[in-house]
Amino acid sequence: MNLIMIMVMISTILSLVLITLSFWLPLNNPDSEKLSPYECGFDPLGSARLPFSIRFFLIAILFLLFDLEIALLLPTPWASQLLSLEYTLLWSTMILILLSIGLIYEWIQGGLEWAE
Repeated sequence: MNLIMIMVMISTILSLVLITLSFWLPLNNPDSEKLSPYECGFDPLGSARLPFSIRFFLIAILFLLFDLEIALLLPTPWASQLLSLEYTLLWSTMILILLSIGLIYEWIQGGLEWAE
């Protein structure tokens, strides 16, 4: 127990020292080259702060949602070796049905269409 407390204290102190150094050490001298948008070596054509389409954010959120639901299915092969195989299959099937219903709903609503 004593060793664990010492390790926690050392890691906390080291983290605080590194955080403090990271704020003090870097030199922040912005010039026109650093502040201009980077476009593969070409001269900037306009502002880099143009707003994205809301469709981009919708597709990104849908990707994260479906990716999270797929991640819920990852333990299924290991869970199939448990004593209650029926519950494992039931929950896996319910997650897949929920995923499919969500995909069909978004498809019908037109949320997956990029162009209008």
